[in-house]
Amino acid sequence: MPEPEHLDELDDTLQLRRITDPVAPLDPGDPLAQAGREVPGYEVRHWTGRTARWCVVVPVINEGDRIGTLLHRMAELDVPRIADVIIADGGSTDGSLGEALLAQTGVAALLVKTGPGKLGSQLRCAYDFALRHDYEGVVTIDGNNKDDPDPIADFIAAMAGGVHFVQASRYVPGGRAINTPRLRDLAIRLLHAPALSLASRHRWTDTTQGFRGYRSEVLRDERVQPFRDVFSGYELLAYLNYRVPRLGYRCVELPTTRRYPPGEVPTKISGLRGNLDLIRVLARACSGRYNP
Repeated sequence: MPEPEHLDELDDTLQLRRITDPVAPLDPGDPLAQAGREVPGYEVRHWTGRTARWCVVVPVINEGDRIGTLLHRMAELDVPRIADVIIADGGSTDGSLGEALLAQTGVAALLVKTGPGKLGSQLRCAYDFALRHDYEGVVTIDGNNKDDPDPIADFIAAMAGGVHFVQASRYVPGGRAINTPRLRDLAIRLLHAPALSLASRHRWTDTTQGFRGYRSEVLRDERVQPFRDVFSGYELLAYLNYRVPRLGYRCVELPTTRRYPPGEVPTKISGLRGNLDLIRVLARACSGRYNP
């Protein structure tokens, strides 16, 4: 795997090049559009056309100022020069995704999920869109501005060098975990990552993070089949950490910084029920129950 690189050191093959969009975005309600994929309905509200080989998917719902801050940080890092930024909105009602913000930060596409489901459904919409426009790989980063987007270039460089699955980790050398809730930290270190490491036969240290990258062949693989309605919540994340290494794909973790704000911790997984659901999903993934 190549050593992590900064944007100005990326190989010429990663530089921006104008690509004529081969087809207009398909109507997800058209049976021909889904072609064997179980994909929730979604609308393409904004689309400037494909300009890169790679894309960055940002799932979001009602993140307020946090999504604007993240998009501006990505723009300052010149991410839109090497990857098209695609927002997968779960149906925000807070007015945080206006046209002015999208234009200012170089967002290529805004997809709005109209069908059922939560995070997994948003991701399936975005991955479907990415495959239909022939991107070679996808980086996903949460829209809550907890993750430092600076390593996005390193993720793309790794995938360009032949890595199939790049997982962000705050626990490998060079990574940083800032203000991580104590219970969350222990659960990841002592339960979630060890269980998936044992089941997948690949050592993972940080398996709950949505900051990750996949080459398109992983998403197209019939042995993986990520486009299934069973993946409506957080199931898809755990499943891919389990399934992809077992199929012999090249998987690595790269160091990242994940920062929780001091005080109250904004999270969509909270309370007894949320944590029990996470454990249930983990058990099902590790036992192969999500396999095709």
